[in-house]
Amino acid sequence: MAEQKRPTYPTALGASTPTTITLLGQDLAADVMGNVGFGELAFWLATQERPSKGQVRVFEAVLAALADHGFTPTAIVTRLTYLSAPDSVQGALAAGLLGGGSRFLGVTEDTGRFLHDVLAGAQDVPSDDAGWDALALETVTAQRAAKRFVPGLGHHVHKDGDPRTPRLMQIAREEGQFGPHLALFEAIGRVHPQVLGRTLPLNGAGVCGAALADLGLPLPLLRGFALLARTAGLIGQLAEELRHPVGNDIFLSVDLNNRSVAPDPWTSDGAR
Repeated sequence: MAEQKRPTYPTALGASTPTTITLLGQDLAADVMGNVGFGELAFWLATQERPSKGQVRVFEAVLAALADHGFTPTAIVTRLTYLSAPDSVQGALAAGLLGGGSRFLGVTEDTGRFLHDVLAGAQDVPSDDAGWDALALETVTAQRAAKRFVPGLGHHVHKDGDPRTPRLMQIAREEGQFGPHLALFEAIGRVHPQVLGRTLPLNGAGVCGAALADLGLPLPLLRGFALLARTAGLIGQLAEELRHPVGNDIFLSVDLNNRSVAPDPWTSDGAR
């Protein structure tokens, strides 16, 4: 009886033999450990192409910008989950990461995709500020007519300007990584008051999405990079919770201040 051929599963990522571990074609112990920073490795893993120093600097600036924003819902739920299940650090971290969606963290992906779609539909890529402003004005006007928000525009705290936005744009320019996504996003910041009748800040999550898109990172993974950054922040939240716990106070502030009200039946159209 002929021996059945075993299946193979090709991968350019991690692979092991009894004596070696390879990663991205490198010897993990000899070539990667102690020689490649974590930000560089994360970029490399996603693209399977080693990034330049300039790309790494911009990428790590994005990770720093998104790591922690204080007592956001993702941080609060991580602390409360740890309060409920202190035996499950992984559960607490997962709870916080699962909250990364359209209102928190997901804006990074939404903005990158939005800018990419606009650029893909443009007949020509502008070559100067006037051209970018015209494209941005057309874009914001179309969003307003369709009653849709422009991703990355507005912030609930930094109403007069998000400090992360100009800094990341500066770093991208310094490293030669300021591409069409950032150029369009910057132009949206200049022209949107003409359409909306008020000035809104370009927020940090949005500029991070534009920067990641200019780095050529896969659009379907943009939220993943935001979650990668936030993982570090959530570990910090747990570390602080261990030393100076507030989770129980948050829980009791809700539990001890609830009040009983009459039932409010739900209807299919949401009306009462």
